[in-house]
Amino acid sequence: MPTLHLVPENLRHLYHVHEWRNATGILQTACPEEWADIVAVLRDFRLLRSEVTAEGGNRSPISRRLDTAFSQRGWAERNFTTAILVDERRTYSPTHAVDCFKGRVALEVEWNNKDPFFDRDLNNFRLLFDLRAIDVGVIVTRGSELQQIFNKLGKGKSYGSATTHHEKLVPRLDGGGGGGCPVLAFGISERLYVED
Repeated sequence: MPTLHLVPENLRHLYHVHEWRNATGILQTACPEEWADIVAVLRDFRLLRSEVTAEGGNRSPISRRLDTAFSQRGWAERNFTTAILVDERRTYSPTHAVDCFKGRVALEVEWNNKDPFFDRDLNNFRLLFDLRAIDVGVIVTRGSELQQIFNKLGKGKSYGSATTHHEKLVPRLDGGGGGGCPVLAFGISERLYVED
């Protein structure tokens, strides 16, 4: 039975929420502290016009603000050293750093990267889950309909159709991109947009 109904109703109103393999149920029961952090951060988040129109930099102020909100609750970027041992032969199996990690939950913020980053994140979740390093993965990205707002603000070219957004993630999840790893995805919707 899907557990998406366990996501608070106000978050389901503000975000496009998609679940793979009962991720919400696992978060709520096996990782309650981390789940409370996710709910609190996403409930407080608003998409600010000033950050959408901000110039330059290698990291969006939107991603930085989300990462900082999680960091203030004890989440941290995490690298894992992984290897496969067969008899006496060790083969290193590198993973990519996780944006935010706490307990046994890996969380990625994908605001405006190229959409293959979703493949990287899901593969990373799959490997870390198979190696018993995480119980669940979470991805926060943007809703596809935000493109209309970006166009009106003259920022449409900065956010193309080949970049990370919810409609690019869902088919990858439903196609099994994360393997057996439970994944919960949040797409920031237009209802979070604020003209500040």
